[in-house]
Amino acid sequence: MTSDGFTRRHILQGSAVATAAAVPAIAQGAAAPRPTPEQERGRMTAVDMRVNGRDVHLQLDPRTTLLDALREHLHLTGTKKGCDHGQCGACTVIVEGRRINSCLTLAVMHEGEAVTTIEGLGTPEQLHPMQRAFIVHDGYQCGYCTPGQICSAVAVLEEIAAGVPSHVTQDLDHVAWSDAEARERMSGNICRCAAYPNIIAAMRDVAGEDKA
Repeated sequence: MTSDGFTRRHILQGSAVATAAAVPAIAQGAAAPRPTPEQERGRMTAVDMRVNGRDVHLQLDPRTTLLDALREHLHLTGTKKGCDHGQCGACTVIVEGRRINSCLTLAVMHEGEAVTTIEGLGTPEQLHPMQRAFIVHDGYQCGYCTPGQICSAVAVLEEIAAGVPSHVTQDLDHVAWSDAEARERMSGNICRCAAYPNIIAAMRDVAGEDKA
């Protein structure tokens, strides 16, 4: 008991009452108020990018991933949603010359940047050399992972040409094509059909190592 007559029980009871009074109505089971259309519009963020050589202007929820912006807002469905956790590589696109998993990044993070998807690499009438090589070497089976595989393969050859080393690079001053380099760099792109030897053959062809 304190000098002013309060016991420990009084203090605990008073704390419990104060805590209960401070709990908001939503925690008491009341439904959260739905945002008005005006509030929803206020949450949107303007995002300008250059996608496949074309300037695009979007109004997006700032939580929208780059993958969803491409698929749901720009209808570029060649980029696939596989695991949606950055583990399979099906959503790989090329941003400012570098390959990334578009499911792991927000669209607002790429304001003003250039994005290339599988649709931007080539057309049925004018295929990109890597697309053509995948056809020649049968580098796909079900095809679901193929857009990500091709975008990643294109970027990998550019990495090697730029002298960017990988985990298996022996000479950091001389980065060159090898099957080991290609396999290491492509390890983040999963093919459940296991067309890996054909994918490497296609990359080797484009790299100029095999003119078959």
